[in-house]
Amino acid sequence: MSRPPLPPFDQQSAIEKVRLAEDGWNSRDAVRVAQAYTLDTRWRNRAEFVTSRAEAEVFLTRKWNRELDYRLIKEIWAFQGNRIAVRYAYEYHDDSGQWYRAYGNENWEFAEDGLMRARYASINEHPITEADRKFRWPLGRRPDDHPGLSDFGF
Repeated sequence: MSRPPLPPFDQQSAIEKVRLAEDGWNSRDAVRVAQAYTLDTRWRNRAEFVTSRAEAEVFLTRKWNRELDYRLIKEIWAFQGNRIAVRYAYEYHDDSGQWYRAYGNENWEFAEDGLMRARYASINEHPITEADRKFRWPLGRRPDDHPGLSDFGF
């Protein structure tokens, strides 16, 4: 199985890879998203460590059961060879109705087949009011004409 675009990345293929990742995560389909990672993928997500595709699926299922109405925007920061760095923000609410906005950076490393081999994430979040939300598109893929992170100054 391969997951184009494949490394080494150029500007256009790196941007495409970032958007595909964003689209996948906005689906909130843990099984589908986990297929983008190698069987032996390694993650650091805050203080949690994931060491396989199966663990990634469990992690994502738990995440989206807790982070409701999740909407994410990713933006490329840098790329070289088989690595891409992104920054991102996402909004969600918990089961009490409290909204949050999280900001983060990720460093990705890809295998030759285009599957992500490593994902290192640093994330900060803070509570926001419902009125402070910026990501208001219908659940699922962010519309092409929706502002990106730089448009919001995030």
